[in-house]
Amino acid sequence: MQEALVVRRETHVPAPPAAVFALLTDPEKILRWMGTEAEVEPEPGGLYLVNVTGARFARGSFREVVPVHRLAYSFGWDDSEEVPPASSLVEIDLIEEPGGTLLRLTHSGLPNTQQCAGHAEGWAHYLDRLAEVAAGRDPGPDPWHGRRD
Repeated sequence: MQEALVVRRETHVPAPPAAVFALLTDPEKILRWMGTEAEVEPEPGGLYLVNVTGARFARGSFREVVPVHRLAYSFGWDDSEEVPPASSLVEIDLIEEPGGTLLRLTHSGLPNTQQCAGHAEGWAHYLDRLAEVAAGRDPGPDPWHGRRD
C-alpha cells in the first residue's frame, strides 16, 4: 500500500469514547452530523450504508467492531467506478484522553491522489460536524447536501 494513498485524520472530540462510538454506530445519531439516511449493523459482516449528502450512498460492511474503542469497515460509493462499494477500508480508533476522546481515522485503499484529497476533505468536514454534535451543539444544515462529488 502506498503511504501517499492513505487518508489520516486525528481530532479531539469533547465527549467520552462511548458517546463518540454511538455517534458512529447508531443510525439516528449518525444523521445528526452526516447524511440523510443510514442503515448500519455494527457487527462483523454487518451492513454500512449511509446516504452521505442526500445524493450519494456510501456502502460497505463492518470488518471489526470493538465497542467504544474501534471500528473498521469497507467503504465505497454506489455508482462509482473509481471507488466502488466496499473497495476501500475505514479504520477508526477511539482513545480516551482528558476532556474527551482522540478519534484517529485511517482511510486506505483509495485508488489515486485525487480520491485521497477528496476523501480527506470529506472526512475533515464530517468529523468537524461530529465534534460539534458531541459537544452538544447543532452543526446546522449540511452545506454539502445534494453534492455528488
